[in-house]
Amino acid sequence: VQLQASGGGLVQAGGSLRLSCAASASIFSIDVMAWYRQVPGKQREVLADIGIGGRSSYADSVKGRFTISRDNAKNTVYLQMNSLKPEDTAVYYCHAIDSGHKYWGQGTLVTVSS
Repeated sequence: VQLQASGGGLVQAGGSLRLSCAASASIFSIDVMAWYRQVPGKQREVLADIGIGGRSSYADSVKGRFTISRDNAKNTVYLQMNSLKPEDTAVYYCHAIDSGHKYWGQGTLVTVSS
């Protein structure tokens, strides 16, 4: 499965962005889809994940501000990001776990200005 992330860009603090992760194959049966982010010099951190049944979980740092969703018909996972803060600036990656196999997208840069 190839993953293509898009939707990053420059936004002011308090603004919103929606990231998309388009998969090259059906995501209907993919166990977990997730979004991570990474700041230079730091470890990649998980932000949110969503299972086949739609159950989702979030990191404390984004809970209440970010929403993950999956559209199986479009083979796409989204990350709606609201109330963005300068500390949300990072490269955002989508991730899939399918029957033990792990896949990563190429990353999309989000920059939040103060």
